[in-house]
Amino acid sequence: MTAIPSPSQAVWYLGPLPIRAYSLLMVLAIAVGIWVTQRRWTARGGERGTIGDIAAWAVPFGMIGARIYHVATDWQQYFGPGKDPLRAFAIWQGGISIWGAVAGGALGAWLACRRRGIPLRDFADAVAPGIALGQAIARWGNWFNQELYGRPTTLPWALEIDPAHRPPGMESTATYHPTFLYESLWDLGVAGLVLWAERRFRLNRGRLFALYAAAYTAGRAWIEWLRIDPAPLILGLRFNVWTALLVFGSAIAYLTATRQTPTTDPRPAVRG
Repeated sequence: MTAIPSPSQAVWYLGPLPIRAYSLLMVLAIAVGIWVTQRRWTARGGERGTIGDIAAWAVPFGMIGARIYHVATDWQQYFGPGKDPLRAFAIWQGGISIWGAVAGGALGAWLACRRRGIPLRDFADAVAPGIALGQAIARWGNWFNQELYGRPTTLPWALEIDPAHRPPGMESTATYHPTFLYESLWDLGVAGLVLWAERRFRLNRGRLFALYAAAYTAGRAWIEWLRIDPAPLILGLRFNVWTALLVFGSAIAYLTATRQTPTTDPRPAVRG
């Protein structure tokens, strides 16, 4: 049987300093997102350096939001009998959420945009494909950590998980759906869709970001449905499935409500 092997190592040491694949991929994802957004911003007439200034607010807010959301929705891992609450701060071990990252990053970006007099919706349109590309890169951290995989499968592209990382009671099951790969490929498709739609339909005023949100959550819902890691359930569905459906519905509602909005904004496209 063929299968995708999992990495045998996720941490390397330079003397006493641990170099973690998860952290390196997160840094790379953020760097690519900033680089893509800055290029798009200057192509629209924006000043160089503006995106770096906004990122200085958005990135730390996003990381904090990502961790808070994860800990809040998977609190059983950190609190209760036999648990170590200090592990809630061990972000290098994995455990961040895109939902919290986008929410926290949006708050930080809003504060930075407000200081510079930039409409948040203009920034959101510029950053949309960069977020998708960053997500595509960051998901490979789950591969290194052998986490957040899906149900057992014998498909040719199944992911082989080491016994130490298999779910309790499934120690003899070796291969699972590679949900990290599914989402990474989906995110690349979302980035391509956003760039194509921007050229084809000239979406603006936050509608490009809404398209990203709708496309991403459409894929995240079924990928989340495949996952078997512990998660809160509401009416039999994972909490993050409901989150994806809520965001998808909100994005579609925004696109519908603004469908008559002119594609050419009489104001400058960007400021700052």
